[in-house]
Amino acid sequence: MTELLCIAAAMVAGLLLTRVVKLINLPNVTGFLIAGLLIGPYCLGALSKEAAEGLNIITTVALGFIAFSIGGEFKIDHIKQIGSKAITITVFQALAAVILVDVTLWLCGFDMPVVLTLGAIATATAPAATLMVVRQYKAKGEVTNTLLPVVAMDDAIGLMVFSISIAIATSISSGAQMGVMSMIVEPLLEIAVSLVVGGVIGFIVALSMRFFKSKANRLCICIAAVILGVGLAKRFGLSDLLLCMAIGAVLVNMRDDALQVLDNCDTWTPPLFMLFFVISGAELDLAVLPSVGLLGVLYLVARSLGKYFGAYLGSTVVKASPNIRKYLGITLLPQAGVAIGMAQMAAVALPESGTQIQAVVLCATLVYELVGPVCTKIALTKAGEIEKKADKLKTV
Repeated sequence: MTELLCIAAAMVAGLLLTRVVKLINLPNVTGFLIAGLLIGPYCLGALSKEAAEGLNIITTVALGFIAFSIGGEFKIDHIKQIGSKAITITVFQALAAVILVDVTLWLCGFDMPVVLTLGAIATATAPAATLMVVRQYKAKGEVTNTLLPVVAMDDAIGLMVFSISIAIATSISSGAQMGVMSMIVEPLLEIAVSLVVGGVIGFIVALSMRFFKSKANRLCICIAAVILGVGLAKRFGLSDLLLCMAIGAVLVNMRDDALQVLDNCDTWTPPLFMLFFVISGAELDLAVLPSVGLLGVLYLVARSLGKYFGAYLGSTVVKASPNIRKYLGITLLPQAGVAIGMAQMAAVALPESGTQIQAVVLCATLVYELVGPVCTKIALTKAGEIEKKADKLKTV
């Protein structure tokens, strides 16, 4: 019963804050995060820390559906049009963030395990915040079309870089020797198995659509598939994001009517996404801000510059349009669930530095998730991909 009351309180708070942020023309996702901060254990306390942790299954499933939706953007015909460009831009912006954070923190004299770990975490971008802004304002155009696959592929690169970096950081911290297996083979194997398992589930989903025609039945199939994917990922230590992306990608390429199926799913997910952001906001501890200090400031600045100039350089290399060069990097700032998950893994692998890493990442999440969606909206508006009428009149 307590969990049900917490869910109700979270939804009510989220809805009320959307009315407030609408008055100052901010995205709904910002209102959801602020609502979580207000009712969370570190402010008003209406949602206790234990209660927020008890609702983690909601955030886990929400991330699965976010990944599933983004996987739907990987239609082969669409990827052929912008695929090589999107891949190049993704690699440039991800590696630029890693390099700039690593070099900046190293030059400032921080411990190498902390430097390597934060550099790897810098690659992660929050697809949820980006997707929510795009959906809320019905953004359409070349920047949006490039942004969604870049955000989707970003976590694949981020996972591989993090796995390699954390292996090196652990070895440095413990004094153990580094092996090819732990540095390269295991991360690549995790990525490959996640994609294969997700592809198999996506194939089964697409095949089952031949026998189930109604919207209700197809919605149930998609929900079951995503929950199954998340469950298998957690059970066998796979990437739930990559696995669920693969489900959506295979489905959208096997079924001509897949877009209608995905649109049907979109009618079910808004309350789930709202809860995801409210709960994420509730888990942000404002008390970590004073302990972050110079390390946190350098991480924020270096990652932001890395994302922006990496995207700009990648866009220049592939000769993308001026709009993509100028505005794409700004839309890549949000950082949330994946980064927090990486920080939690780092806390286990690096007990001596874990608390410091978590504090920096939580601080960055607070800043990026409050400022990032606003920056995404501004960038897409300046790029001419959010209509002024939609900006002013869009409601939840």
